[in-house]
Amino acid sequence: MEFYPSIERSDVQQIKIIQEEKLRELLVYLQNNSPFYQNLFREHDINIHDIQSLEDLQKIPTTTKNDLQEHNHDFFCIPPDKIVDYSTTSGTLGDPVTFGLSDSDLERLAYNEAISFACAGIQKGDVVQMVTTIDKRFMAGLAYFLGLRRMGASVVRMGPGIPELQWDSIFRYRPKYLITVPSFLLKMIDYAEKHGVDYKNSSVYGAVCIGESIKNQDFTDNILSQKIKEKWNIKLFSTYASTEMSTAFTECEFQVGGHHHPELIITEILDDNGNPVKEGESGELTITTLGVEAIPLLRFKTGDIVKAHYEPCQCGRTTMRLGPVVGRKQQMIKYKGTTLYPPAMTDILNDFNSISCYQIVIQSNELGLDEIIIKVSTEEEHENFVNEVRDHFRAKLRVSPKIEVIDFTVLSKTVFHPNSRKPITFVDLR
Repeated sequence: MEFYPSIERSDVQQIKIIQEEKLRELLVYLQNNSPFYQNLFREHDINIHDIQSLEDLQKIPTTTKNDLQEHNHDFFCIPPDKIVDYSTTSGTLGDPVTFGLSDSDLERLAYNEAISFACAGIQKGDVVQMVTTIDKRFMAGLAYFLGLRRMGASVVRMGPGIPELQWDSIFRYRPKYLITVPSFLLKMIDYAEKHGVDYKNSSVYGAVCIGESIKNQDFTDNILSQKIKEKWNIKLFSTYASTEMSTAFTECEFQVGGHHHPELIITEILDDNGNPVKEGESGELTITTLGVEAIPLLRFKTGDIVKAHYEPCQCGRTTMRLGPVVGRKQQMIKYKGTTLYPPAMTDILNDFNSISCYQIVIQSNELGLDEIIIKVSTEEEHENFVNEVRDHFRAKLRVSPKIEVIDFTVLSKTVFHPNSRKPITFVDLR
């Protein structure tokens, strides 16, 4: 089967041999073409021929998002006339970084999404509605389109927002799958209920969920996913990716983590000292891209804290699986002795049906300590509601943040900013 590569069913040792061969090819390519890595090898006196195994990667310093921002141009390995598409990162943690893709990079991107969607059960001939942008320099939207085209699916390029038009497309083209930010499904359900749309009898079987977590660390449904499924009995599949990786980790039907595509990427999970974590522990996902022509990355720290799962999956794939992202390393919050990440707070806020819009703001107080302000819009009577939200935070996270109720028309303008590809639900002012 073209979209179920044999390497994903191979023995773990065989996968390692293939990855090491590709790693050696990558090092030669970087030595010949990458100004950034040429400089790094020279400065750290690294002979690439000493790097023969995956374990030898430890001899090479990691690359950070700061490196990419400061030396963006030096990461390009091909001349401008070979670049067929320009994309940028979403800029969640600072200035967006420019990525160029060559013709072969677009082919690789299409292959990656095809095998990822095949993981989630999408097949040739299925109709898939993209509830996500394909423009605004967004690599993922283009990747989804190319991957679906490659596997022979039919695509409805709807773009984000406008529930009325989404339902019009669903009843007109009968898609089996949606690709969407999961919280938008609640808006679609809300619209359907208010306007008498028979959404429970639509053609939609499942949704590939991007940009927000729908699972707890033990793979049970989190609050967001429970709220969707309580109303609409569809399958929800997690997928995790980033512009820098040009690779996705998508769940299969057994939904126990996103499957690794070892022919496309080498993964390491590192602790704060840069050492591999013990099995079962969380750490920072650090990646080395394979087969990328324009901007390949070597030991790039993604900033995402994750846990890997290695036991074989019932689907027959032997590859490692990534659990839900615990949080972004740079977004870690120390609040009165408790370590927090935004996703844990997002889960609590999603528990309240009466919150129409929210934003978590972190700032430093005059003592230099982290301070959390939760801005919410609600129709509820303010004082009792604020106490209820605060009690919920205390019970679940043992913290009691400051809560401000703000008019929806005011708050929604900052959350759903026209220049942002995602809702801005977290702002770090530290």
